Amino acid sequence: MRYYGARLAGPADVSKLLQRGLDLFPQRTALVTQDGDWSWQALDEMSSAYAAGLLRLGFAPGDRIASLLPNCGKLFVHILGILKAGIVGVPLNYRYTPFEIDHALDVSGARGIVYDLSRLADIEASERCRDLAFKLAFDTNRWDTGDDCAPLLAEPAGAFPPVDADAPALMFFTSGSTGPAKGVTHSARTLGYIVASGGLTFQISPDDRFMAGSSCSHIGGFANVLLSWWQGAMALAPRVGNPRRQLEMMRTWKPTLVTMLPAALFELERSAEAVADDFASLRLVGSGGDKVPEQLESEFTQKTGLPIDEIYGMTEIGLSHVNPSSGLVKFGSFGRTSPGYMSEVRDEDGRPLPCGEEGRLWIKFPGTTIGYWARPDATAEVYDADGWFDTGDVVRVDEEGFFYFCGRRKQIIVHNGSNIFPQEVEDALLQHDAVSGVGVIGLHDQVHGENVRAYVSLRAEAAAPSKLELIAFAAERIGYKAPEEIVFLPELPLNPTGKVDRVALKQVAAATH
Repeated sequence: MRYYGARLAGPADVSKLLQRGLDLFPQRTALVTQDGDWSWQALDEMSSAYAAGLLRLGFAPGDRIASLLPNCGKLFVHILGILKAGIVGVPLNYRYTPFEIDHALDVSGARGIVYDLSRLADIEASERCRDLAFKLAFDTNRWDTGDDCAPLLAEPAGAFPPVDADAPALMFFTSGSTGPAKGVTHSARTLGYIVASGGLTFQISPDDRFMAGSSCSHIGGFANVLLSWWQGAMALAPRVGNPRRQLEMMRTWKPTLVTMLPAALFELERSAEAVADDFASLRLVGSGGDKVPEQLESEFTQKTGLPIDEIYGMTEIGLSHVNPSSGLVKFGSFGRTSPGYMSEVRDEDGRPLPCGEEGRLWIKFPGTTIGYWARPDATAEVYDADGWFDTGDVVRVDEEGFFYFCGRRKQIIVHNGSNIFPQEVEDALLQHDAVSGVGVIGLHDQVHGENVRAYVSLRAEAAAPSKLELIAFAAERIGYKAPEEIVFLPELPLNPTGKVDRVALKQVAAATH
């Protein structure tokens, strides 16, 4: 059975995201971050000057520039500027290690990178960064002339040539299920459809204040800021991982909507400083990026009186499902099909399934990715001949069209909203001289989504390391992807092809729980 979202008139024009606010109230606040707040006119003028500055430096439409920035004003000036100039943005996970930075730069072929000064040591440790002709350091805690951004903003901008709506515009990196991170590429047109659908889904108006409580270098937080602007609404983008600062922003600016990862929402709700009045201005609380735990739903509703609108999306497709912003919210469901989307549940042979039966979720939408950068083979694997995208996630749908998450066909571990590929962790641990074999699995955790557990066998002739030593060893190589737990086994179970049997390890974990 096929499920349809509401009709969309067309995509938003992402080169003119600020236009509605500029027309209605140019001096009203458009953006609030930890380092300040900006009017519609200020954002427009600064981003235009920044775009012109990049073009003066010799960048041209289609060139790639990476960014390693937290949620801050300069991140959004950068994003708006590259969208105006037709330059391809490559936002990187702010927690990336030098190894991951190198991989992203190699894949994207970026000519330059802008980064926060606090990451200077990692930029210097990145071999690929040493070859870049353009490296721009931002101090994201200040807006005076004390950093390298100032010269780019020094001259006013003229008119920009029209941007090719079907050319690459942004490249987001995500971990795949069969190899290292791939560059998920969106055009201005696909981004425009994501923005238009999201604005209609959340019923955004110029009276709203939308707090994007996740990293805006990922498509979730990024799209929520853009769809707010497209509808003339104020966007709030606090730094992630700091509930106290988030509460301060909520108390000052009184957001009407907030979206956060389940782990972050858990942390905010359980903060000793958080009280019911802090959430009184909200009309909607959305959470996605991982399954929303029942405990979180129960605690949050008891404390605030608000339900959590569970949402579903992917870097490749945007926000395809959400519980309605008004009306029925079903606990345990991630909602109905969003405007402009079509969704279908299929069996392993590609046949549509009736409601109630579990199968893989397939999506069709004009805003799905234009492909994985320089990987036509990987792109072909996720699309069928009719342009439907295979999410790889197993779901079911009830008779009212509400979808429920049942599990992942892929082997990705989702920890605090970040995708972790088991082989990355295994490869890091196998670099230790005492390790002979590794098998990595994810274990459900109601706060973090999944925790990483590594089963390790050791070489008999080597001095045995401690569990903490191995965790630290992995963290030096892969940072936040390092395992939370190490379990030693005399030998690892193997499948018939001679590979580590993760299904068997899951069974070991269940038996010893």
